[in-house]
Amino acid sequence: MTERLPLFPLGTVLYPGLVLPLSVFEERFRRLVADLLEGAEPHRFGVVAIRDGQETAPTGVEGGNPALAGLGGDPARSLFDVGCVAEIASVESRADGGYDLLVTGTTRFRTLSYDSTGPYLTAEVERLSEEPGAEAGALAQGVERTFRAYQRRLAGAREASVAGVQELPDDPMVLSYLVAAASVLAIGDKQRLLAADTASTRLAAELELLRRETAVLAKLPSLPAVELARQTFNPN
Repeated sequence: MTERLPLFPLGTVLYPGLVLPLSVFEERFRRLVADLLEGAEPHRFGVVAIRDGQETAPTGVEGGNPALAGLGGDPARSLFDVGCVAEIASVESRADGGYDLLVTGTTRFRTLSYDSTGPYLTAEVERLSEEPGAEAGALAQGVERTFRAYQRRLAGAREASVAGVQELPDDPMVLSYLVAAASVLAIGDKQRLLAADTASTRLAAELELLRRETAVLAKLPSLPAVELARQTFNPN
């Protein structure tokens, strides 16, 4: 079963169940949002992480294809093929014609083909199923322990404090996505977690990544703020 979705390329990875704020100012994405709002709810689009390119189109460039601005001529090379459907939870129109959005990740998809003939990029996609996999519960317990140790090390590197004990979900699938979103990782690692076939595969990868990152943090008294800053507002 396939469907067509408008695409919103970003320099970050969106996961199912996670919330992402977006500031929309480029004309192509204004048009995307306006077209969605003219249709029936729910208003959905696909968020895909950029493999090779940039979120914001270069200014002062004339001609070319506006749908592919900043992405080169081949979106299959510039974008990762697994993304996440984003549903608009709230929208505010700005005086300059842009929008401030709050979106929620819903389901993962794999891109089958791209269409750049319109004002913004669209794609034919297939939704991906969510499978727990073998020993998801046991892996989740290990990830929870390791993630708490990682949080303490990360707080120390940031010279911050951990406020209380964060409640983590019992569901291995939900935990796998929350940990993926909350960990400071390279975009390639975050994409690999999104694309994992099962929660078990994702949790096993997170165990490896969290142990690696915790070991690195243990050897460093502090890290540059630019490396540790978590972007909470994506301007596009």
